[in-house]
Amino acid sequence: MGTNRRRFLTAAGCSLGAASATTLAPGKLIAAEASLPTVAQPARIDRILFSCKYTMTKGENIEARFQSCKDAGFDGIDFDDCGKYTADQVRQASYNTGLFVHNAINHAHWAKRFTSGNPAAVETATKNLEHCIRVSQAAGGSGVLLVIGRNSDGPAAEVADRARANISKLLPLAAALGQQILFENVWNGMFYHHGGSPDQDCQELIAFIDSFKSPWIGAYFDIGNHHRYGNVGDWIRALGHRVVKLDLKGYDRSKALETKRDGQWRDITAGDIDWADVRKALAEINFHGWTTAEVGGGDTARLKKVRADMQRALVG
Repeated sequence: MGTNRRRFLTAAGCSLGAASATTLAPGKLIAAEASLPTVAQPARIDRILFSCKYTMTKGENIEARFQSCKDAGFDGIDFDDCGKYTADQVRQASYNTGLFVHNAINHAHWAKRFTSGNPAAVETATKNLEHCIRVSQAAGGSGVLLVIGRNSDGPAAEVADRARANISKLLPLAAALGQQILFENVWNGMFYHHGGSPDQDCQELIAFIDSFKSPWIGAYFDIGNHHRYGNVGDWIRALGHRVVKLDLKGYDRSKALETKRDGQWRDITAGDIDWADVRKALAEINFHGWTTAEVGGGDTARLKKVRADMQRALVG
């Protein structure tokens, strides 16, 4: 042990033996740390974990809504209402209820986009994403979901380049706080052909994710969103390790193609998604992580039904 450390311990009134005794006295350390607010833990540790969106819950305040989610049997929650709360508020609600927050979202990403040619809009998008990163980190989560923009913001290559450049500025913060920025596949006209055939692949999305060359960028793959445009199991297989988290909803592609009306969202196990193939694909890519329901919410009884649907869809 160096001279400086010996002098420090002596000045602090600690002999080397006392210091070692403290280090080897876990009961004392636990007692001291127990008074500090700590993040909640997931309800289970398993290959596939279940959560719902915060905005699916009901209650008079954030803690009541967290409690409803917990009572419904979810392992955690995806906090998708970041714009209304501070990081401290979310962390405290998680601590008070014991509900783990695994992710954060600000739905303003639809209006204030990283693909925008308006610097003021991009500045707001940057602040919103930074806030989400800090909320997730404060509550113990591991990432943020991001809709990066819309194809209507310009030519495809220009929009993609703009989004990449703007989002990359937040990679140092994401890495420092241990938060992955996860792109959701949505009906925004990017990396697929809207109104096109139901047999599209996800190579454009893969190329965009890989262009960042960063482990802090990945996919928050929405199983229902692109059932209209491609085989979900094949998209999971192609995306592979890029799939970090999953959103779950049902979709009736047959009805959409028959009526030529795309809005055919369903509860998770309704519609015509091949969930057996989804389970097979997830096993093939060795998926481990969080899955989140994104369907109509309600009271605790409704959330219990959603939780049961997720179990049937992903476990069988």
